[in-house]
Amino acid sequence: MNASHTHSPSPAGHAVHVDARPDIGVIIVGDEILSGKRADKHLTKVIELLGARGLNLAYADYVGDSPERITRTLRRAFESGDLVFSCGGIGATPDDHTRQCAAKALQAELALHPEAERLIRERMQDVAREQGVPYEPDRADNIHRLNMGVFPAGAEIIPNPYNKIPGFTCRSPGGRGAVHFVPGFPVMAWPMIEWVLDRHYGHWFQRAAWVEKSIIVYGGMEAALTPLMEAIEVRFPGIKVFSLPSVDHPEYGRHIELGVKGHPDLTNQAYPAMLAELHLFGAKLGPELVR
Repeated sequence: MNASHTHSPSPAGHAVHVDARPDIGVIIVGDEILSGKRADKHLTKVIELLGARGLNLAYADYVGDSPERITRTLRRAFESGDLVFSCGGIGATPDDHTRQCAAKALQAELALHPEAERLIRERMQDVAREQGVPYEPDRADNIHRLNMGVFPAGAEIIPNPYNKIPGFTCRSPGGRGAVHFVPGFPVMAWPMIEWVLDRHYGHWFQRAAWVEKSIIVYGGMEAALTPLMEAIEVRFPGIKVFSLPSVDHPEYGRHIELGVKGHPDLTNQAYPAMLAELHLFGAKLGPELVR
């Protein structure tokens, strides 16, 4: 999706200006997630960080430590032109493949990034100072640590406020999107994701420009309500209609939460229209919800 502009009608007949944004995705890398050794915490946090800025996550991909699968996943991300965050696999141990796979997906050379080298060496000096030992830049393990700064050519640095070991950004061919690579550790990844959002994408923030309204439909069946949902989306372009069915809710029993979400002006038109259609349908309605 490109950053074009669209207009939708407002209640007064004026256009509502909507800045079309790329889809936002997240890639979570690691065998430990897929095996159940560790529970993923990134997905809910990314949704939270985006939501605080009026943005929404479009998709999430989970991939283990297979270089072939990581490369395919990253190639698809670059080709999409989307804004994507990739969490994990950027270290320098044998099971960390993300940096190499990013280069392969882009058909780019790997090279030690000068700023990354400076930051990693600075971190090594900090550690030596904390341990009360001399800093030995040519020691084998310190030389190996510089691999954490070997990125695809043209990568940009993402600063790491926790331990200075940076992440990196690679732009999609043609500049239509980007993949932002951060570590798998939440204490590092989350402030780095916030930094990327606030530094590069503030012009997309719409903290007060997204409203969601829904209602409980007792005993509702999605198949029966689908034509109604489709009609609302056709009638109000830019609105998304959603349904969340439940079969054993402790309070509402079998029900569907049916709602609309989008720009406040559009939502305030679409929601009463949806209610009117539900009344014509003879639906038994419960509480209304606004988010």
